[in-house]
Amino acid sequence: MQDRFSFFPATTDRLADIEAVFDDCADGRNCRCAYWYRPNADYKAGWGEGNRNWFRSLVAERRTPGILGYHENEPAGWCGVAPRVVFDRLRRSKPFAPVDDKPVWSINCFIVRKPFRRQGLSRLLLKHAVEFASANGAECLEAYPVDQAARASNGAELYPGTLSMFLDAGFVEVARRLPARPIVRLECRRIFRQPRD
Repeated sequence: MQDRFSFFPATTDRLADIEAVFDDCADGRNCRCAYWYRPNADYKAGWGEGNRNWFRSLVAERRTPGILGYHENEPAGWCGVAPRVVFDRLRRSKPFAPVDDKPVWSINCFIVRKPFRRQGLSRLLLKHAVEFASANGAECLEAYPVDQAARASNGAELYPGTLSMFLDAGFVEVARRLPARPIVRLECRRIFRQPRD
């Protein structure tokens, strides 16, 4: 099944496919990843159509905001990944404040359409997000997943991904200022070392 998935940068020519993924998720339909980018007042005021219009302008910019996954030719999943400095939420957040002064890229959102869940797509999106960021100059990747073992049963949603998924991909925990929301990191150069014969 996994060999039927393919992955591409979320460029403007794929906007309709990106929107098909967001529209299959109740919160994604209204958020459009604006939670991470926009000041809280603007994000809340734009819930729905405002954030949709804002996201269209984001995709039209030169910098690609994420990775889009397809199952055969059907849009199936999204992963948001970009340099940390572009995310207003991270600039203002105490729990996710910088660990150090290292320039990092951030992975902060996964959405998988209902027909493609429980097939390992989030893990594949993560793999391709790491490859995309590294190819675009990232030396270090950071994420803010949910530790399901530490969260209350009515805790946060899993849009940022699960801690186990990141640890399995080689990320390491570097800080934890909220009980169920660690900060994890991956040095990109470690991913691409070729084994010697």
